[in-house]
Amino acid sequence: MAGVDHESSEHETGEHDPIALARRNWEDAGWGDDVADGMEAVTSVMRAHQIMLARVEQELKPFGLTFSRFELLRLLAFSRHGSLPISKASDRLQVHVSSATHAIARLADAGLVERLPHPTDGRTTLVSITPDGRELVEKATVVLNSGVFAQVGMSRSSARQLVSAIRELRSANGDF
Repeated sequence: MAGVDHESSEHETGEHDPIALARRNWEDAGWGDDVADGMEAVTSVMRAHQIMLARVEQELKPFGLTFSRFELLRLLAFSRHGSLPISKASDRLQVHVSSATHAIARLADAGLVERLPHPTDGRTTLVSITPDGRELVEKATVVLNSGVFAQVGMSRSSARQLVSAIRELRSANGDF
């Protein structure tokens, strides 16, 4: 119904989902279900990203890490030799080389990684995790595993369905 005040009906029913309200406003504006579905999907993913990132950053704060720096340390800790070319680290993390370089600089300043010349390619620089970096990332991983990853806020089945839906979106947009 055009002109209905959805905000007051939200409070009367005890429901309060701003994204659902926005969807109804989209529908009331006559933009159709296909557009409303898309708006609701995009807005929901953006809000979920904010929620998840805030939880992760809260858990990482005592370690002096951001999620991007944690990801880089974790990637290096998982690598066979604890080091990767900067360009390969950037590719695997799906970030621009300049973003990886910035994270590397901050981690290097903290003594958690070091830049090393590649042993066989003089044009390539390796980023290598230090013993302090390895120790820190292991501790941070334990905290993230218990405080966020094991309790993401939905059932395991829903989490798997979410990953599948997002993988479909990523693939359709050329992410891999």
